[in-house]
Amino acid sequence: MKKAFLFPGQGAQLVGMGLDLYQNSNVGRAVFDEADQVLGFPLSQLCFEGPFEELTKTENCQPAILTASVAALAVMQTFRPDLKPDYVAGLSLGEYSALVAAHVIVFAEALRLVRRRGELMEEASGKNPGVMLCVLGLEKDVVAQISRSAGGEVANLNSPGQVIVSVAKQRAQLLTDAVMVQGAKRVIPLDVSGAFHCSLMNGARDGLTPEIEKISFKPADVPLVSNVDAKEQRDPVIIKVNLVNQVNSTTYWEASMRYLLERGVSEFYEVGPGSVLKGLMRKIDSGAKVVSAGTWEDMKALVSESGETA
Repeated sequence: MKKAFLFPGQGAQLVGMGLDLYQNSNVGRAVFDEADQVLGFPLSQLCFEGPFEELTKTENCQPAILTASVAALAVMQTFRPDLKPDYVAGLSLGEYSALVAAHVIVFAEALRLVRRRGELMEEASGKNPGVMLCVLGLEKDVVAQISRSAGGEVANLNSPGQVIVSVAKQRAQLLTDAVMVQGAKRVIPLDVSGAFHCSLMNGARDGLTPEIEKISFKPADVPLVSNVDAKEQRDPVIIKVNLVNQVNSTTYWEASMRYLLERGVSEFYEVGPGSVLKGLMRKIDSGAKVVSAGTWEDMKALVSESGETA
């Protein structure tokens, strides 16, 4: 039975994430302590206590979700050392957590990278204010056509019937009205601070390139399925290129999950805060098994499932 570890992206943040792992596990605590030391400020306190508005700022949110996800991975591996992925994947920012899981880069390097990535994306958002809108109930081709007409771009293709669009702030209402007229069920603004995965992020992409080039990437232990092309990759050179392109390119999450399903993956583990990826998988393939692995209770359930005792 093939398994894949999936890692959440921006939008999965919540105040209190990882606190139970920190309190109950030495390895969980070590990850948060390392994050505080590497970044030079108490990221753990921000994760555990908020405020939410500060946690959601892109430059904070990205290292926070990475840290909570890597802590969950470390705890899961102590509970269930027998669990080994055949593939890894992460939704946008989650790709960095996946790279840590596949031993392409170490946690400290990933942490510095995503902190800088977040700063660059926040800067780009300041220069080019935009929003991300989740359009429900319309075919992706229809949404893409309307988006182009309204000056927006398709940012994420996450699941059937759900298309995320990025658009400049002043055109958001125009785009919303246009898709509703065409029969969209709902348009939901995402809780992020900019219009990601589109040309408004070109400056962030350019800034991230030299930062990624500074770091030595290793070949992946297990294949990473990339957001950019929904294909598996182990080559560190191509992984670097894909990470750079990911910033201002469409995220093909649904296609990535279908790629894994076609290769016989039948068991998915959502490692990190929230259950966004489980919800998306229900729409992609309701028969796929998705196991949550983000909280202390989740970890205990994993042990019970295996028939072992902690």
